Amino acid sequence: MNPAYATVDHVFTVPLDHSAPSGPGIQVFAREVVDPARAGERLPWLLYLQGGPGGKSPRPSAGSPSWLAQALKTHRVLLLDQRGTGRSTPVTARSAARFTSPAQLATYLGHFRADAVVADAELIRHQLCGEQPWETLGQSYGGFITLTYLSEAPEGLRACYVTGGLPGLTATADDVYARTYPRVRDRVLDFYARYPDDAPRLRKIADLLAATEVRLPNGDRLTTRRLRTLGLALGMGDGFERIHWLLDESLDAEGEPSDTFLHQVMALTGFTDNPLFAVMQETLYGQGAGSSGWAASRALEDLPEFAEDADPLLLTGEMIYPWMFRDITGLRPFADAADLLAERADWPPLYDPHRLAANQVPLSAIVYHDDMYVDAALSLRTAREVGGTRVWITNEWEHDGVTASGGRVLARLMDLAADRA
Repeated sequence: MNPAYATVDHVFTVPLDHSAPSGPGIQVFAREVVDPARAGERLPWLLYLQGGPGGKSPRPSAGSPSWLAQALKTHRVLLLDQRGTGRSTPVTARSAARFTSPAQLATYLGHFRADAVVADAELIRHQLCGEQPWETLGQSYGGFITLTYLSEAPEGLRACYVTGGLPGLTATADDVYARTYPRVRDRVLDFYARYPDDAPRLRKIADLLAATEVRLPNGDRLTTRRLRTLGLALGMGDGFERIHWLLDESLDAEGEPSDTFLHQVMALTGFTDNPLFAVMQETLYGQGAGSSGWAASRALEDLPEFAEDADPLLLTGEMIYPWMFRDITGLRPFADAADLLAERADWPPLYDPHRLAANQVPLSAIVYHDDMYVDAALSLRTAREVGGTRVWITNEWEHDGVTASGGRVLARLMDLAADRA
């Protein structure tokens, strides 16, 4: 029996800084995937841009990711580990600790934004496709990268599909978090409405953490503020259940945090696999409009309903706070460099509004009406500002609809881009 997919691994050497191509290089890994029955055919390429930042591309297996079977009906797919992730010269706590100064590390990390990913993609496209443009599927942050791609190298693109990732073109970090906290609050309250016993259970755990010193298996202290970051999962289709069943086994017979619970919390909140998610989160909104200045942390100070002693206890979402880089083992080597990144004010623009307004590359996007992570109103504003854009608005899925729907979301986006829907 033939395997589900035929794969070829590719490793490319790219400049760390594309403006200095003769300088140091890094490796970027990508996996080519094709239907075995069509492996010898000349098929159009579809580049997958993973969400994050800091998320590596999915590793294909039978039926996973669920959209892949749909894509392989017509395309040869390239699963790109964006620079710094997976097998692409990964940025890890261990690699960060090798830098001689925070300034040196901060300078290095400054080369891991969307503009650098686009430059990598163009170099790879030329090597694999010559002058032929390819198509892209951008999930979440992958949609942010897509808009940068359309701003900087639209000639490399034949069509683009975006799932839950149309960014506000001029939105600052302050703009984003002013919109995000109310959505997180509402999502947590919806979670408590579905699972009423979980609100007092979380409060009981938080009170226990405040009264006693509880350590995770790696030695980190579990605090209420770290506990609250579990709310990051609530924006996914299975997020309510993931948190509910985690809490279901949270306390042992003596009323202490169970070993199972502590192990899972350590894994879910440790950033071991994706420190770039934390390190680069607020740099996504830096476009020469001043420093982010730890925008999520500053916004939290003005929201009494998010106080740690408030009842009910509100979890937090896709927010990164400066304390994380002191409290979490996997982030400590980045602490001083993260402060420098938060202070940096000269980030180059990631989007070209004039070029995007004149865009002629077909762009189809799904906007999830109740998306906890990406503000739907900002996404719809961007859709009006980018030429060639067709939008599908729905509340049928959460932020992970492209996976949760099987191939339905991708199939419809392809039809929209081709003007078949």
